[in-house]
Parts: sequence; structure tokens; C-alpha cells
Amino acid sequence: MKEFYLGDIVETRKEHPCGSKNWEVIRLGADIKIKCVQCGRIVMLPRSKFEKSVKKIIKSNAPDNVANE
Repeated sequence: MKEFYLGDIVETRKEHPCGSKNWEVIRLGADIKIKCVQCGRIVMLPRSKFEKSVKKIIKSNAPDNVANE
């Protein structure tokens, strides 16, 4: 299971209708809220669906002590 942090920029497998694949994580929990980097649309997804849709983490906002592990 991947670790996600507030402020992470992730790339999804599917493209948003605006053409972007990049999203910023703005809320974590059982549901995850993400914001499209290009158009600003906010979407809330169950964690399981979000984890399946993420292709890679483009910019991690992990704390320094966690990033080195």
C-alpha cells in the first residue's frame, strides 16, 4: 500500500475531461479528496478506488523523517 500525504501531486491512469492527469491530494481519510491541477475541479473518492487509479506520485509532500525510509 502506498503512503499519501496532503499536498502530494499524483498522476492518474485516466485523463480528466479537461485533459490533465495530475491531481493534488487535499484531504486524507477513508475517502480522499483530490483537486485537478489544471482546472481546479475537486473530486472525492473512496480510498480503495483512489489507490487503484493512481499511476505514480509526481511530487511527494512526505515529512523528512518518513521520506528516507
